[in-house]
Amino acid sequence: MILVTGASGQVGRQVLEEVLKTGKPVKAMYRSVEDARSALAGVATVIADFADKASLAKALQGIDAIYLVCSPIPQLVELESNVIEACTRAGVGYVVLSSALGAGNYLKSFPSWHRKVEDKLQASGLQYAIFRPNSFMQNIAAYMAPSIRSQGAFYAAMGDAKMSLIDVRDIAVILAKALTNPAAFAGQAIDLNGPEAFSYPEIAANISRVAGRAVQFVNIPEEAQRKAMLDLGMPGWQVNALLELQQYYTVERKGGEVTPPIKDFLGRAPTTLDQYLNENKEIFRSQAAGA
Repeated sequence: MILVTGASGQVGRQVLEEVLKTGKPVKAMYRSVEDARSALAGVATVIADFADKASLAKALQGIDAIYLVCSPIPQLVELESNVIEACTRAGVGYVVLSSALGAGNYLKSFPSWHRKVEDKLQASGLQYAIFRPNSFMQNIAAYMAPSIRSQGAFYAAMGDAKMSLIDVRDIAVILAKALTNPAAFAGQAIDLNGPEAFSYPEIAANISRVAGRAVQFVNIPEEAQRKAMLDLGMPGWQVNALLELQQYYTVERKGGEVTPPIKDFLGRAPTTLDQYLNENKEIFRSQAAGA
């Protein structure tokens, strides 16, 4: 029996869908009854909270393998550690962990939090597979599209740094394979990069071509980006973590790799940036045009 945590989240829901396709027995974990109402039809659900050890013990009864993912919050290390400890007590044999690119070599920001969890998991005695995905293609829609629609531009302190964006759906396919075929992945910590590396100016040019409108990337000073995020009401810890993560690409000049080849894990060609943009081109068109 497989348990998918974060089943209402961006990655967890996709992982659940992919595991269901295999026909393997699976349960979906939600934090509340209200969250569980979004469950896919026919999927068995359990209610548990990473901060509630008693609920974790109950949720893990009869579970053989678990997909572990947590939102990027300051309590991530404590919460995921609770799950690892609960897995050990419950006799769960195998943990597939969603980590973050840079956890192996960048001890700042979100990667540093994930590294602490990785170390705990690797020392736990549990069988495991760790995956460190690069930035999601879906972040383009979440963070760039609003200002593109209203202003024809998006803004960041990214310069010409490149990143190998990866589609969440491709990540989910690989994670589902790891959950249902432990022998192929156990004991590994794997970076997941997209098939191509792009700078923000190149992403702007691609969006312009696909959406049929002029879109510009505007490089701004980091302090201007910090102020803009704080003005939007983002908490200081999150702003600091996001800017430190951005420095992984801009200062360390990492995150533009395209190895190992993602197609080797997928068993098919991965989603390209052009494919993703074409699927979502309407979200980049002007508000007036969409009215």
